Amino acid sequence: HFETVVRRVASRRPGAKGSLFAWARIMRYSIWVFATLIGLDYIGIDFVEGPGVDLVLKNPYKLPLEDNSVDCFVSSSVFEHSEMFWLLFIEIIRVLKPNGLFYMNVPSNGPFHRYPVDCWRFYPDSGAALAKWARMCEYNTVLLESYVSYQEVDAWNDFVGVFIKDEAFVSQYPKRIVHTHGHFYNGMEHGVNSFIHPKEATEDQQRLHAISAIVNRKVAMG
Repeated sequence: HFETVVRRVASRRPGAKGSLFAWARIMRYSIWVFATLIGLDYIGIDFVEGPGVDLVLKNPYKLPLEDNSVDCFVSSSVFEHSEMFWLLFIEIIRVLKPNGLFYMNVPSNGPFHRYPVDCWRFYPDSGAALAKWARMCEYNTVLLESYVSYQEVDAWNDFVGVFIKDEAFVSQYPKRIVHTHGHFYNGMEHGVNSFIHPKEATEDQQRLHAISAIVNRKVAMG
């Protein structure tokens, strides 16, 4: 749902060019086309050269960008491969404009897949913890919303989080993905103290429990 977030950023800048940064080899061509159509300058970054990569990072924890210079940053399937993702997160917050948004998508489950390492999975409280870390680093960052998506075409449950650099600008973005997208559990929303569609068991665990119940029932009957 990164398109929803990017479109909201563009809507806040009528008649002016905005800037969108994304991890290029993950997001690829589709986000470049989308960003161009809605009037954002798209810059793709990565650790290595490749199609759609405009900026190659020499240091994965140092973005060669000015403070307060980026309107929107999109990261998908990156943070699980970052050994110290909290350092990368705070770098992204640094380069965002005060009303800038950061969209992140990180696996909440799934197989081990090194690129070149695979270190982390994100649970429902992960986004709030990162926002707290940003505040400890003297930014006024808040989590606008987060959720764990249900599996659709494969076995992955993705954690999605949307952050704004400075809480003072929250009112510029009144809409939330969780208001219109219902296929998720353990959602969080800024200003709301309870989970949306709360679940203690993951989707994998729910399926295992269901299979176990069926097997036990058949054993008992047999």
